[in-house]
Amino acid sequence: MAAASTVAAVNAANPIVATDAYSWHGDTISQGEYMAFSPDGTELISTYSAQPGYFMPINKHWKLSKDISPYPQLITPNKLHTAIYNLGLEEMINAVEPDTTLRTGKEWAGVWTRDVSYSILLSMAYLQPEASRISLMRKVTPTGRIIQDTGSGGAWPISSDRMIWALAAYEVYKVTGDKEWLEYIYPIIANSMSDDEKITASADGLVKGETSFIDWREQSYPKWMQTADIYNSEALGTSIVHAQTYRVLSEIASDLGKKKEATMYEAKANAIAEAVNNRLWLDDKGYYAMYNYGRNFPIVNPRAETLGESLAILYDVAPEDRARSITENNPTTPYGVGIFFPQIADMPPYHNNSLWPWVASYWALANAKVGNEQGLLEAIGSVYRPAALFTTNKENFVLDNGDIATELNSSNMLWCLAGNLAITQRILFGITFEKDGLAFHPVVPKALGQTRSLNNFTYRNAKLNITVKGYGNKIREFTLNGKPHGPFVPANIKGENNIVITMADNDFTPMQVAHTANKKAPLTPIARLSHSPELAAEGAPVNNLLEWQPIEYIGKYIVLRDGQPVAETRNTSFEAVVPGEYQVIGVSTDGVQSFASEPLNNFATTVIEMPGESTALKSAEVSYQPAEGINGYHGLGFVEVDHSTAPINIKLPVAEEGTYSISLVYANGNGPVNTENKCAIRTLTVDGNKAGTIVMPHRGVGNWSDWGRTNNVVVPLSAGNHEIGIAFFPEDENMNLNTNHAIIDRVIVQKIK
Repeated sequence: MAAASTVAAVNAANPIVATDAYSWHGDTISQGEYMAFSPDGTELISTYSAQPGYFMPINKHWKLSKDISPYPQLITPNKLHTAIYNLGLEEMINAVEPDTTLRTGKEWAGVWTRDVSYSILLSMAYLQPEASRISLMRKVTPTGRIIQDTGSGGAWPISSDRMIWALAAYEVYKVTGDKEWLEYIYPIIANSMSDDEKITASADGLVKGETSFIDWREQSYPKWMQTADIYNSEALGTSIVHAQTYRVLSEIASDLGKKKEATMYEAKANAIAEAVNNRLWLDDKGYYAMYNYGRNFPIVNPRAETLGESLAILYDVAPEDRARSITENNPTTPYGVGIFFPQIADMPPYHNNSLWPWVASYWALANAKVGNEQGLLEAIGSVYRPAALFTTNKENFVLDNGDIATELNSSNMLWCLAGNLAITQRILFGITFEKDGLAFHPVVPKALGQTRSLNNFTYRNAKLNITVKGYGNKIREFTLNGKPHGPFVPANIKGENNIVITMADNDFTPMQVAHTANKKAPLTPIARLSHSPELAAEGAPVNNLLEWQPIEYIGKYIVLRDGQPVAETRNTSFEAVVPGEYQVIGVSTDGVQSFASEPLNNFATTVIEMPGESTALKSAEVSYQPAEGINGYHGLGFVEVDHSTAPINIKLPVAEEGTYSISLVYANGNGPVNTENKCAIRTLTVDGNKAGTIVMPHRGVGNWSDWGRTNNVVVPLSAGNHEIGIAFFPEDENMNLNTNHAIIDRVIVQKIK
């Protein structure tokens, strides 16, 4: 340790990365009283001590013990970089199961769709092509659809980011060139997208469902949001994944000679990208909003969400000026960028108040593409700091202090080790897989401008030894086997080949980083609508007074009606004498907004009992008790819907033309709120025409007396008699395939415009 201290002292004057929390200098990373270093590139030694009392121990020493020689070998003067890279290779070997699938993490067995897909995109496609292919095949249903893993309220369509599978599957094709694989994945992606188009596409062009990978409900949404509300939200990252999936479908269709389909899919990709730019871009922030949320009148959650922002850059949804703006304005704490920012004050760290290294790796890729040198360095540092100090690729870290004391954590985390390796191979060596070969676009910050080599890089029928000299984001010279060549290697290259890339040693275009302390947003207001006799007037709604509990240290409150600000006040009440949907946002003295309160409305409401109600119902899934044993339903009872249930038709007389909101009151006790896959899904029809999707997520195992509201379907209705239908269509099939079942008590109809 004395020798390590000497090394640190010598290099401290010229750190590679230095923030208010840590510094990387030479072969050492220092954080306060702690340090980690590598003596030879095959070993990491750390002095770090975790939060006292935390259940997960810290391994302070790692030494290479696996044979990593079959994989690309990094040669660089920086021993710490070499060791972190070698750690990634060794933990990758650990992650390959005996059945040739990729294990999610040391603590997490099995293949999970989003985890393995993001890992494949980062680096597993080319380091483990066969394990990647087999893992992806495990995540396909017997009906030829991509599996959405268990998630909030019963998985799909509450969680709707399964299409990341498509991008990973196409990356495997670009690595291998296997046309049979291309023909295998095309119908799976096309069929899955066809279902998503019917179920998760929103009227304004975005995609409904949970933010990609952030699948712990209260970790990223206000507490009042039910899982049905999450389905109705529109997330940045999930929408971009769908846009890029359409682009992949277009490319595959073109490769397979399906020109008409290729044109159609490209147009659909462009439509989602346009909707993202029109509906989610925040001019005042300089980045995209995390998601739209609400009920009848959605509003934006103005948080920055790092994975979504990164995907917008990497998949060219963000124009060049917006891409640069994102890297300059996404808030960056001393430990790096959070999963989102600002944090939720009354939630523990996991997705909230946390840094995940694989997301930071995507952020590094985005900064490299834009050419934000300092942003790139700090992104790399935010991945290498924890890898060195904890001597493993951990799952996540507390954004306040960089520690591992989050709600759940794992060592040897697949997508984190994949991100670690991607930094070296995709950024510093600039390797990009194309259908017809390898393209090279190294991005090397000046502080990392050493000569480094990546030898034994396997590409189809060739072995490549790649050397990058100098720094910058422009290439001065590219040679293949000693001869000048364009920065591209064709797919038919064979044998052993030597590539030397000499960078231009150019200065990057100056760009900023939005350095900030970590911040917590104010608590979410809890509001209610009540009757005030003093405010009663002809034509005014009965519930005419909006009140909410005060929040400490608040600067002001913003009152919304129908999604638009109508007042700013320091009081805790507002006269809601105009019918509408009301919410309240708390704003701190430094301008940070809370979530909006639960939408409350004083619209005129029609309640319709279900035809043929009964309480003596039995099914294969559950047997119901007699009427006196069930609480919460209205009228005679409720009706049951299952796969074999005939469509339910309900008469709806409409007195006045307008825009109406329709929802159901239901119960689904087939699973817990936070997991499994038995979300009930039905299509709502109006006068025989499809009007929208109704989702009935889990409300707890056996909770058949826990009644909740579905999402709202907004439809225009003329005056006169109409018929509402509740029917099961093929696209309404869930991930369980066997159980798609709920009970429905009544229909709620409100005139909102």
